[in-house]
Amino acid sequence: MRTPNLNALRMFDAAARHLNFRLAAEELNLTQGAVAQQVRRLEADLGQVLFHRKARGLALTETGESYHRPIFRALAIIDDATGKLRPETARITLSVTPSFAAKWLVPRLSRFEEAYPEIDLRTVASERIADFQPDGVDIAIRHGHPPFERGTHSTLLSPLDLCAVCSPGYAESAAPIDRFEDFAAHRLIQDSHIFWETLFERSGTTARHRIMQFNQTSLAMDAAANGQGIALAPRLLLAEEIARGRLVMLWRDESDDQSGYHIVHPIAAKPNFARDAVVAWIRSEAEGTGDLDPLR
Repeated sequence: MRTPNLNALRMFDAAARHLNFRLAAEELNLTQGAVAQQVRRLEADLGQVLFHRKARGLALTETGESYHRPIFRALAIIDDATGKLRPETARITLSVTPSFAAKWLVPRLSRFEEAYPEIDLRTVASERIADFQPDGVDIAIRHGHPPFERGTHSTLLSPLDLCAVCSPGYAESAAPIDRFEDFAAHRLIQDSHIFWETLFERSGTTARHRIMQFNQTSLAMDAAANGQGIALAPRLLLAEEIARGRLVMLWRDESDDQSGYHIVHPIAAKPNFARDAVVAWIRSEAEGTGDLDPLR
């Protein structure tokens, strides 16, 4: 068995976190083909299959799952050791989902770098829930209901606030929607949270067509922006796409749901000014996202 090279392991790590070769390639500033080829070569060197290739993404095999955890931590140790060569820079590791990273965080990172040049903000985008101490994570953006882990502090960043969105072209040509039940006649798109099915069950409605499924919210949003149908997504992730004219909102869930996005971090024994600065910046950016109203 050949010893894998570091570049191949970084590509495997990115693909395992995003469960998508295209998103991994974007993170690494490479082509999708280069990432896929390196992962195949890694599998050949190891003599193991690490991913199940699916039509709309990837899934780790049992071997891939067990291999990724120590590789993820090993790469974090390497990055941390390199970062310590610059003691004047405070490093903060932020754990988010790939969709939150792509649709909310990345468009704003240049503003953070301008405001806090002395803080090295490292973003880990993964569907896996990070362990704070073992994974070296300082802050996590979690979707769900508190309380979270013991020994952590959480602050509500934004309610879930689900919105139904589609492309402007789809909105112009589709049948009118006067009430929620009218969505059942449309082409619908959802991610792994299966929000459409949950809302239809709540309203006593059944979708008339097969719902297109994706494993990530960002992919469902992209499909909607390309005219494939109507997707459900949290308001926080939609503001940039709506402002750019790629999506329009048709409906907004106004039920009192306590679920949402939360900023979570360990309760520290001593002050951590860099962490507190990152938390304050994230909250400020979220407050500035603005409100959104459905088309009338």
